[in-house]
Amino acid sequence: MKPETTAIHALNLVKSATGDVTMPISLSTTFLRDETGGYPGGHMYSRVSNPNRSALENVITSLESGADTCAFSSGNTAGMSIFQALKPGSHIIAPDDMYWGFKKQLQSIFADTLTFDFIDLTDIAAIANYIKPNTVMIWAETPSNPLLKITDIEAVAKICKANNLIFACDSTFASPILQNPIELGADIVMHSTTKYIGGHSDVLGGSLTTAHRNEFWEKIRNIQQIGGAVPSPFDCFLLLRSIKTLAYRIKGHCENAMTLAKYLEKHPKIEAVYYPGLPSHQQHEIAKKQMKDFGGMLSILVKGDALAARKVVNSVQIFAQATSLGGVESLIEHRASVEGPDTKTPQNLIRVSVGLEHIDDLIADFDQALATV
Repeated sequence: MKPETTAIHALNLVKSATGDVTMPISLSTTFLRDETGGYPGGHMYSRVSNPNRSALENVITSLESGADTCAFSSGNTAGMSIFQALKPGSHIIAPDDMYWGFKKQLQSIFADTLTFDFIDLTDIAAIANYIKPNTVMIWAETPSNPLLKITDIEAVAKICKANNLIFACDSTFASPILQNPIELGADIVMHSTTKYIGGHSDVLGGSLTTAHRNEFWEKIRNIQQIGGAVPSPFDCFLLLRSIKTLAYRIKGHCENAMTLAKYLEKHPKIEAVYYPGLPSHQQHEIAKKQMKDFGGMLSILVKGDALAARKVVNSVQIFAQATSLGGVESLIEHRASVEGPDTKTPQNLIRVSVGLEHIDDLIADFDQALATV
């Protein structure tokens, strides 16, 4: 089945005793045993598994062409479970513009147990220089947040396989509709399901999907079940509901983002536009190769300093000045302010999550906001 069909019908494999077309919410935290001590419904205790969570995991597995999925209570806990599953002393190669939440995890929570190098993963030829005897993983993020860098997934996968490394890829900005890292050679694909998979800014979640069930994956599954950072049945219900429209929401996000990017690229008060769909993007050809479209995220550099960038985000009327991304409403933020004083993000950078409003209204809003600087 094509992704549009899978998103709607993968859930139909779950049969309800009452014949519901839409899967009901199962709020029970514990489940009946039979005479032999087994669990005829397949569930024992809701921290370990739950009908709604199992259904969500099955649907994401189908969309990502994987072997299994673990759903978590947030994107941060999903990523953190990978780091927790690594042996102390392990070395990780990660992108220099790694999502700041994961970077902070490594630099604080795992500072005494793991070692890491943050490098430019778009420079494929230089990656081998950072592989050490204790290197166990390369973590990629493509498109990256907030610089929209594109990492060549196939090229990194070949390096990982040649050196027996685990390859984990954060594909949140792309969603399963635009990019499938497992099909390109990744071992694990991560999503903050809060973003495009949820799509309505009303549910927190994360997921990991594996290419193979192996010993490392069993460690992650154990962390999920024993650690207990799992999404509630209602959160899973909301995500399953949202996935049904994911493919068509993504089409709208991509269309609006491309049009807005082209408009901003020609604006006299814009220094640069970071959007992989533009031919001017440094990794445009790689994006064309591994993505079905270019997504709904873009970043811009306003001519001037942080004050000029803040003036723009404070002057918009339709865009909501808020963190997060991937919702139906357009969001805008001065990213360096969010990341704090040690950020590497340019002070004049504005990150934009392009929503599903009419593009003429979004352009008009930017036009009047840019007129203030």
